[in-house]
Amino acid sequence: MEILSNSVWVVFGLVLLYYGAEWLVKGSSELALRVGISPLVVGLTVVAFGTSAPELLVSVSANMKTPPEGDIALGNVVGSNICNLALVLGIAALIRPFSIHRQVLKREMPILLVATGLFVVMLMDGRISRLEGGALALGVVLYTVSSIRRGKKGEEIDIELDLSEEEIRKLRKAGPAQMIKDVALIILGLVALVAGADRLVFGGSNIATVLGVPTAVIALTLVAFGTSLPEIATVVVASLKGEGDLITGNAVGSCIFNLLAVIGITAAVAPLSAQSLQFADLIVMSTVTVLLLPFMWTRGALSRLEGTVLVGGYLVYVVWLFLRQG
Repeated sequence: MEILSNSVWVVFGLVLLYYGAEWLVKGSSELALRVGISPLVVGLTVVAFGTSAPELLVSVSANMKTPPEGDIALGNVVGSNICNLALVLGIAALIRPFSIHRQVLKREMPILLVATGLFVVMLMDGRISRLEGGALALGVVLYTVSSIRRGKKGEEIDIELDLSEEEIRKLRKAGPAQMIKDVALIILGLVALVAGADRLVFGGSNIATVLGVPTAVIALTLVAFGTSLPEIATVVVASLKGEGDLITGNAVGSCIFNLLAVIGITAAVAPLSAQSLQFADLIVMSTVTVLLLPFMWTRGALSRLEGTVLVGGYLVYVVWLFLRQG
């Protein structure tokens, strides 16, 4: 009965996180466009941060508990990255093999590799300090500024801002009443995100206690999969449409933001400590990240065979997580 009731809290939390992120992105992006900020800047800042809001709020909420749930905060990010790179990209390749944009290979993947390496090194002593968190957060600021500059120079940037020029013109003609609605939507989104993160952490922690497994296992699987559902939905739709650039840009970009923004901001608020998260989990995340390079370089695409390897590897990892507790 306890598992059922706590599962309800987890589902309720995920629903709030999903809609909270949607409302936050919609309200903040439309408000930004109304006051004259360019679509490129909105896409690379407001939308990018907004889509990572569930992971950020879950990690911050977990780390602010008494005592801090550092394993949920860290496991959420590690598990989300493994899920994005193995399960999400794997499913997309199984649905329809897709090509990899050269920008992802030349810029995003090297940045992800560096961010992953920094994160692993920082966590070698079992904690991430405020100073280390600040360094990671600074990294995402530099990454975002660099992306905006490249976009202004005419380089291709993958952003999720699904608005036509006509729709943007209409937004900018709106009066104060529409801006008030945008602000209300932003506030509603933030409230939903905070409440959803709290309920997800509450339910996930209790399920771990009832099952007698470390909270890191629940964070690496249930919590990480739940916060990755928006990315999974986006990638499935993009794969069916044959939009390979959006698939890789979404998954890899999300992982970069998880490591730099989510971990960085969470640790800057309060130092992060790992209790039951194992070094093996960091090795799995690093291995998946490195393994993607030869997969992506091969013919510049991900095939169904490679997708099968990625999805199969993810399922084996999840099973191993629970078996290692026995």
